[in-house]
Amino acid sequence: MRPGLTLLSSLVAAVLATAATAQMADLSDPDALTARNVALSTAEHRGVSALRVVEAGERSEGEDKLAIVLPDGFRDGTIEVMLAGDRVEGAPEGARGFVGLAFRVQPDGSAFEAIYLRPYNGRSEDQLQRNHSIQYISYPAAGWRTLREETPGKYESYVDLEPGAWTRLRIEVAGTTARAYVGEASQPALIVRDLRMGTAEGGVALWIGPGTLAHFRDLSITRN
Repeated sequence: MRPGLTLLSSLVAAVLATAATAQMADLSDPDALTARNVALSTAEHRGVSALRVVEAGERSEGEDKLAIVLPDGFRDGTIEVMLAGDRVEGAPEGARGFVGLAFRVQPDGSAFEAIYLRPYNGRSEDQLQRNHSIQYISYPAAGWRTLREETPGKYESYVDLEPGAWTRLRIEVAGTTARAYVGEASQPALIVRDLRMGTAEGGVALWIGPGTLAHFRDLSITRN
């Protein structure tokens, strides 16, 4: 290979390697994040320092509860985090510890894709509830109820979960496809091949649902 081509190949390889490097997000300063309908604080959970996320104000059924970590610049790549979802004190039975990640978040959280867990469903004695342990939504056009009514079972699945336990969630995004991995599993718990926002670019956020007490740590973002 000619010297010029060798140098060019090396430069391309270096650029690709840099673009694919995982960046650890700092969750130690709640004031550095953009909160949308959530209250943020630092706390210790099961012996580990973490970011605590709960609803701000009165409980609501809205799906736009976000702590925006990266405001923009994410289209394809991998997001990985350790999270724990439980109920806040006094939450109703229907609160399932909803906790997850949002990606391709548009300015001010006006639209986003998200994949989240329902920890209280993971070991339910009701098989139908178990089948609703992990869920995809696209806010605001396609919430969980809309997707379940339109295509039952397509955008949710079973995965073993324990309320309040530290759980690894990894989401790989490429084009209109997202794959979600839970724990140390080598196979995805959920595959979505038709992301409703297409190939939009946006931010990355931590996500919670109604009645949730959530903790997050060790968030990494890799942009491809």
